[in-house]
Amino acid sequence: MKLFSVLSAALIGSSAAFAPAPVNVQQRSSAVAPVSMAAVEGEFYIDQNRRNLMNLILVGSAAVTIGGLAVPYILFFVPPGSGGGDGGTPAKDALGNEIFLKEYLAEKKAGDHSLAQGLKGDATYLIVKDDGTLEDYGLNAVCTHLGCVVPWSAANNKFMCPCHGSQYAPTGAVVRGPAPLPLALAHIETDEKGTILFNSWTETDFRTDGKPWWT
Repeated sequence: MKLFSVLSAALIGSSAAFAPAPVNVQQRSSAVAPVSMAAVEGEFYIDQNRRNLMNLILVGSAAVTIGGLAVPYILFFVPPGSGGGDGGTPAKDALGNEIFLKEYLAEKKAGDHSLAQGLKGDATYLIVKDDGTLEDYGLNAVCTHLGCVVPWSAANNKFMCPCHGSQYAPTGAVVRGPAPLPLALAHIETDEKGTILFNSWTETDFRTDGKPWWT
């Protein structure tokens, strides 16, 4: 019996030697807390420089997209560029070649009324006067009634519209309806190369003594 008591005491002592040491919960929490907070702070930290870069990329992409859409829309309302050295629109033939005054007058006779591409691409008459020089204005060939191109009738010395019978004097003034308005005018000039140029006529219409209806 005494032997049994000694063995039991020995077993209990040896088991106590292998038992885990008691842990102070408060000390453990304080030790772990800084690590946890550091992990949390690292998880939610945002690099401000990277954020600014991403914002710039986003704004730049939006600006390029909007600009690409806006520019064609704005240009739609801007008159075509003239291409002339002094701001005028070069007169062009049916093939799109620029017309030069010297060569043109060498080919045309006095009284000639030939068409050229004028302002906004409209068909416009170049008029050679009786003295062989070029008239200082061109006449838009578009009828003011319904927009037909009005041919010049040399035999009748006037412009005669084949669509509805409107007639215009050599200056483009209406001599018979139903056209309500004269043919539009354009100034004619030349640049240093001798290219014939069209420019907008914005002053008084000498045929009506009134404001130009096309401006």
